[in-house]
Amino acid sequence: MQLTPIPAFSDNYIWALHHEQRALVVDPGESDGVAQWLASEGLQLDTILITHHHPDHTGGVAALREATGARVIGPARERMPEPLQRVSAGDEVHALGLRFEVLEVPGHTAGHIAYHAADFPGAPLLFCGDTLFSGGCGRLFEGTPAQMLDSLTRLAALPEDTQVCCTHEYTLSNLRFAMAVEPHNADLAAYQLHCQALRAQNFPTLPSSIGLEKRINPFLRTDQDEVVRSARARSPGQPTDAVTVFATLREWKNVF
Repeated sequence: MQLTPIPAFSDNYIWALHHEQRALVVDPGESDGVAQWLASEGLQLDTILITHHHPDHTGGVAALREATGARVIGPARERMPEPLQRVSAGDEVHALGLRFEVLEVPGHTAGHIAYHAADFPGAPLLFCGDTLFSGGCGRLFEGTPAQMLDSLTRLAALPEDTQVCCTHEYTLSNLRFAMAVEPHNADLAAYQLHCQALRAQNFPTLPSSIGLEKRINPFLRTDQDEVVRSARARSPGQPTDAVTVFATLREWKNVF
């Protein structure tokens, strides 16, 4: 079983899995890169998974479905390129011999979902779209801070070795913000240097892991003293409960 990030646009990844001659892709915002990868590897596209409705995640679906006959699976409560199988929390998707649990993670969009494969060889696998990024999280286009924090908290409860396959190479910019929030976090400083070295060689910084994100991602650390102090300094007089701290961080990141 091979996991591959296919670059798309300026900073997207279309995650791809293949086993023997069958393949699966996640959030294909464009079709050409996927078609080239399939041809180069001699693969047949079996399944397309979609996490949310934004065009940079769905723009290649129709062309790939027409060219390959792949089945398309996506969120139950979002505008999607029909036809597709719609899924929601607790549903299971079976593909390439894997079982994916569907998780509802609203916040970035109202009906955003993620796919978690607990039995992926080596370590569990999470396709989380634009909910959790390495060092950051998605903007709140349709959801509330409370919804997004709840979604992130549920992802953070997954096994720590879970591979986090998000769909944008935002890591370095996220880590610059994280360092502003938590400048004394030694794990964060070391990870920033590691990711800078990877990007200098044009390597992806992803996948990350749940355990790593819990150590370095301020949006998963809203109960940590330094994160709370930074949020309080940013918005004096605000409460220091987790939702308010999260909302302050997200608004700060929007203009960072």
